[in-house]
Amino acid sequence: MALDEEGLDRAFTALGDPVRRAIVARLSRGEATVNELAEPFEITKQAISRHIQVLEQAGLITRSRDGQRRPCHLVPAALEALTGWIDTYRLATERTYRRLDAVLETLEEEQ
Repeated sequence: MALDEEGLDRAFTALGDPVRRAIVARLSRGEATVNELAEPFEITKQAISRHIQVLEQAGLITRSRDGQRRPCHLVPAALEALTGWIDTYRLATERTYRRLDAVLETLEEEQ
């Protein structure tokens, strides 16, 4: 799942909030309902629902129906797309620093 620029913006904006990051962290351990996701927070269930809605709109989570339950699920492909985008720049930066390290090592050896 590749994310376009708008998708990246929505995902990173959604993850910019600590409550939403905590929700994603909780969902990484398995599905959960709104009530279960709300337990550790001292905010209303309505506020948690709004956070869930932002994460859904960003494509980071989905909800399903299981009888009366509406569990939330993490979308691993969306997180993989974010990781892939980050890795592109991380790997390029690491290559630059490795070349710099090699130059510095050569200079130290010459002295």
